Amino acid sequence: MQLGYARVSTDDQHLHLQHDALQQAGCEQIFADHGSGATADRSGFQRLLAYARAGDIVVVWRLDRLSRSLKDLIDVVTLLDTKGIGLKSIHESIDTTSSAGKLIFHIFGALAEFERTLIRERTHAGLQAARARGRKGGRPKALSVDQQALAVKLYTEKQHTIAQICRMLGISKPTLYKYLADASAAGTTNA
Repeated sequence: MQLGYARVSTDDQHLHLQHDALQQAGCEQIFADHGSGATADRSGFQRLLAYARAGDIVVVWRLDRLSRSLKDLIDVVTLLDTKGIGLKSIHESIDTTSSAGKLIFHIFGALAEFERTLIRERTHAGLQAARARGRKGGRPKALSVDQQALAVKLYTEKQHTIAQICRMLGISKPTLYKYLADASAAGTTNA
């Protein structure tokens, strides 16, 4: 059985074009969603998954109606494949029920994995280059070393409350506690 899936990104858009194309492709039932493909709450797609059985084929007008990213598309196709459900895209003329269609998706999957590996390698190389230049990653400290020492001193003198110290220095309680823990670990306070 061919089952259609249609999606538009906003409520202002209409499903007519997709609906007509899916009916013309022979879909016996059409499931639809209104909303971004990036959101996890796609109730129409979830109903389609619950309804579809092994041997069925999910038909979409275009692949971007099914997913926003290549990684997500590959995840969806893998999910459908594990359930024995095929996928057809009208616009791209892709059909995973054929050996050529499966080959195309395996190539897509390999390219997506290659892209993820390249991103990891570039990120790692960038971090190493920054470290070699003496740069440390992470968020900058809220207070200078002198201000941190002042925070510790104000805390150990016990003349001000935690809230007062935080207000004076413009920091949050967790930030103050972090500075106190760092000072304690360094042995500069008995906090």
